[in-house]
Amino acid sequence: MTSTTGSEPDARPAEGEAVVGEDGLGRCLWAVSHPLNQQYHDTEWGLPVRGEQALFERITLEAFQSGLSWLTILAKRPAFRAAFDAFDPEAVAAYTDGDVVRLMGDAGIVRNRAKIEAARTNAQAVLQLREHGGLDRLIWSHKPVRTPVPRTVSEVPTRTAESKALAAELRSYGFRFVGPTTSYALMEAIGLVDTHLVGCHRRGSSGQHDT
Repeated sequence: MTSTTGSEPDARPAEGEAVVGEDGLGRCLWAVSHPLNQQYHDTEWGLPVRGEQALFERITLEAFQSGLSWLTILAKRPAFRAAFDAFDPEAVAAYTDGDVVRLMGDAGIVRNRAKIEAARTNAQAVLQLREHGGLDRLIWSHKPVRTPVPRTVSEVPTRTAESKALAAELRSYGFRFVGPTTSYALMEAIGLVDTHLVGCHRRGSSGQHDT
């Protein structure tokens, strides 16, 4: 996830380190910009996500986030779930052009035709992947041995060799809107890597890497 931050200047450490809130807990900079970001950061982001449907949802939302703030997607996530049949891959794979028109008319989501059509294409790819070990196996096979240990925002990668490899393999199965940067954001969100800042209280919460 690539997030914009909007914290007050006096709450921002000079070197982009974690921000300590009134509750005494350190958090990543993007988490302190809005209550929705903080809730997501404290309860979901970076925790392991497994299972076909859950991972398809994350891939879809990361694709829609491209070019936008993550806060926009968080605010619209309930509408996305309603519009896309809770991200059931079989349901989305069966969408017709009429469904694309329906979604383009839904003000509750991001109305981008290319991304809507990519969601349908990606759902179809998810189903085809069942013959090759499944989406869960594919994504989690790209978990790196080591994770970044960023102390400041500038030390957080935006893409890595593993995210390039993940993007390439997803594209080989027909996925769209899954470039190396989007793939790395996915890896961060679902716990394959831990990019919580060293001063963040959620550092190590995925349990997938030594900290």
